[in-house]
Amino acid sequence: MKIELRPQRVSDAKRFFEILSNPSFTYFPAKPKSIEEEKNFLRLNREKRNNKTEFNFSIILNGEHVGAIGLRIEPSRPYLGEIGYFIDERYWGKGITTEALIQLEKFIQEELDLHRLEIRMAKENKASQRIAIKGGYKKEGIMREMLRVAGKWYDCYVYAKLI
Repeated sequence: MKIELRPQRVSDAKRFFEILSNPSFTYFPAKPKSIEEEKNFLRLNREKRNNKTEFNFSIILNGEHVGAIGLRIEPSRPYLGEIGYFIDERYWGKGITTEALIQLEKFIQEELDLHRLEIRMAKENKASQRIAIKGGYKKEGIMREMLRVAGKWYDCYVYAKLI
């Protein structure tokens, strides 16, 4: 099983739209309404990368595009990064996202000067919690009604790691 990360491309829009349109993505707030909307999001990646505010990658498994992982840095807190990820339902539970997280952290340590990484997820999202724990993140607390998806508010756990 060969897992690689590569910067996202506008040509990834159709695949991302397909993955994110899956009704099983209950806790993920990004729900593009069209492939064109997803293309518009992806067109902003270069600028975000140049501004060092976001670094978004496609997850490639044995040459197939299966998901995404990324890092967001608030300019007001340039020492803190928030990680987010998603993967096609057909690949859930296979350790792919955990490996992508390890690779993203390697990129962060080689290219960026961060001190703290956070992963936030809905309390109900057990799979995301397992990924954070396997990645060495510690549960630090809960953020009440921090996430809104499809009009519903979710409490979120915060998992963090100092690097």
